[in-house]
Amino acid sequence: MNESRTRKAAAGFIFLTIFLDVLGIGIVIPILPGIVTDFAGGDESAGARWFGPLAAVYATMQFLFSPLLGALSDRVGRRPVLLTSMAGFGISYLLLWWAPSIGWLFLARAVSGFTGATITTANAYLADISTPQTRAQNFGLVGAAFGLGFVFGPALGGVLGHVDPRLPFLGSAALVALNFAYGLFVLPESLPPERRRPFRLADANPLGTVVRLRQWPLVAGLATAFVFSTLAQRGLETVWVLHASWRYGWEELENGLTLALVGVMVAIVQGGLIRRVVPRLGERRVILGGLVIVILGFIGYGAAPVGWVFLAIIPLASMGSMATPTMQGMLAGAVPEDEQGAVQGALTSLLALTAIVAPLISTGLFSFFTAPGARWVLPGAPFFAGALFHALALGVAWRTLKRHGGSV
Repeated sequence: MNESRTRKAAAGFIFLTIFLDVLGIGIVIPILPGIVTDFAGGDESAGARWFGPLAAVYATMQFLFSPLLGALSDRVGRRPVLLTSMAGFGISYLLLWWAPSIGWLFLARAVSGFTGATITTANAYLADISTPQTRAQNFGLVGAAFGLGFVFGPALGGVLGHVDPRLPFLGSAALVALNFAYGLFVLPESLPPERRRPFRLADANPLGTVVRLRQWPLVAGLATAFVFSTLAQRGLETVWVLHASWRYGWEELENGLTLALVGVMVAIVQGGLIRRVVPRLGERRVILGGLVIVILGFIGYGAAPVGWVFLAIIPLASMGSMATPTMQGMLAGAVPEDEQGAVQGALTSLLALTAIVAPLISTGLFSFFTAPGARWVLPGAPFFAGALFHALALGVAWRTLKRHGGSV
């Protein structure tokens, strides 16, 4: 097999790895808010106050440990770190299935966050095997894997959750076990020994690794824009089910199928359109234009008065999803090969930090504007906040690309 075919096969494997992981995650999305609400006595506003911290604990563990695992992947290779992460996810889903109280839910999410290096290491893996011509396409595969995972995951979760709210957790554990077995016997190593570097304790410091991004001005600027954009996206994911259930009366099945529609659109855009659009328009125009489209989409989500309008906005908003993998591709191309793991770990820590803050902001806004006796009932407030975060991302990206990435 020649080098080009080897690269394509490896990228395909990473696509499947992320797809199976996201499929397992997507299965639980439609039903976990309901389980938390049940533990909170059936009060949706009270459930939102618990669900925000529950989402944040996963992100906190990722923030603390992603640089460590990213640096380890630079030292020992990508394969063992990926396999360790898969095993941790499997254990966490079994804990979620068994959890007799909300405290056990927190423990389960902490375990999955601690071992949650799959995306960090997968991004480093893709950077290892990418060329300048294939970066955006390969990172688009990550987005497509996410999209397809959210096509089948939430839909399957909605169907299984309709039978038994805990059944999706067992389904997730089984899928992760399948993924682990596949990786154990098939996954090749992408980082040869001669390209590895010694492990340094400083690389395990999440704040230190984030500060190191400043040595590459383009990376630092785009990472900031990426953080603002992800802050909005994580907030949307956290509050989607709560918002749709409260505003439109949707249940597990409707929420699951709706999230599946989002996944279909993202898979089409990031898995297919991006490879045609980026070569024609260029990375800069795709990033800036995509962010403008997403801003309009978030405003539409927040303002949609009925469910069918909310659904009609999904295809529009999804077109803007080309911006984030294109930013990832530019980031990966701006750092040395032997520092991809550390840099991807730093980026994952930044994104984990947004995943700590975003659920607290979005669920806090939702709870405040939907609580009994609220002066101003505005369930779309989290989406309007997301539009603001995307606007900040647009401003930072435009300034960074103008200064360090050529003309815009």
